[in-house]
Amino acid sequence: MSKLMVVFDFDRTIIDGDSDRWLITHMGLTHLFDQLVSAMPWNSLMNRMMEELHFQGKTIEDVGECLKQMPLHPKIISALKFAHSMGCDLRIVSDANQFFIKTILEQHHVAGLFTDIITNPSYVDDEGRLRIVPYHDIKLAPHGCSLCPSNMCK
Repeated sequence: MSKLMVVFDFDRTIIDGDSDRWLITHMGLTHLFDQLVSAMPWNSLMNRMMEELHFQGKTIEDVGECLKQMPLHPKIISALKFAHSMGCDLRIVSDANQFFIKTILEQHHVAGLFTDIITNPSYVDDEGRLRIVPYHDIKLAPHGCSLCPSNMCK
């Protein structure tokens, strides 16, 4: 018998909100975000927000501490643990980013339940700044799906 795979989105599914907007609000970037949101693709905008935080002297640890405050409903935690204990292969496909997702899941001790997280890559550069890049290069030809953003087809 094959193993059952359960695939989740992250924002507004595993967490009851949006991790990007949580960070923007709690790190005081709402004004800048509102100025730029209509002029930039989402991943470029979030990368710009990380640039602003770095410019303000905020560290990757500051970003992580903010994300660790994002609540995860206890019933979601229970459901994830139960599904995993029943042998389900749990995965995430999300338009969030690797650092945000892993930080929040690790804070709630459920990161190890997932066998794969497909999302926008992120990394800390040599200056200590978090960089967020799209899963698919948005400069390449679109994947042809009208339901998804150009950087990631779910």
